[in-house]
Amino acid sequence: MKFSPCTGNCTSDGTFCQGCGRTHIEIRETQALVKKMVGHLVDYNYDDPERFLELTSIKVLKRANIILQDK
Repeated sequence: MKFSPCTGNCTSDGTFCQGCGRTHIEIRETQALVKKMVGHLVDYNYDDPERFLELTSIKVLKRANIILQDK
């Protein structure tokens, strides 16, 4: 499945957003992840938040690939 970002045409009825096609559960979970990451960046006030996000992305992708290979 490919990730489908918000298009700005959000809907709240039904199971899926008619704008991006994602489920409302997926959207809420993604929003919670972003909120948690923003909180972490604010709490630690990194001078280089881009570096934190870059390395976090690399680690997440690496770990996800390992898990997916084991399936």
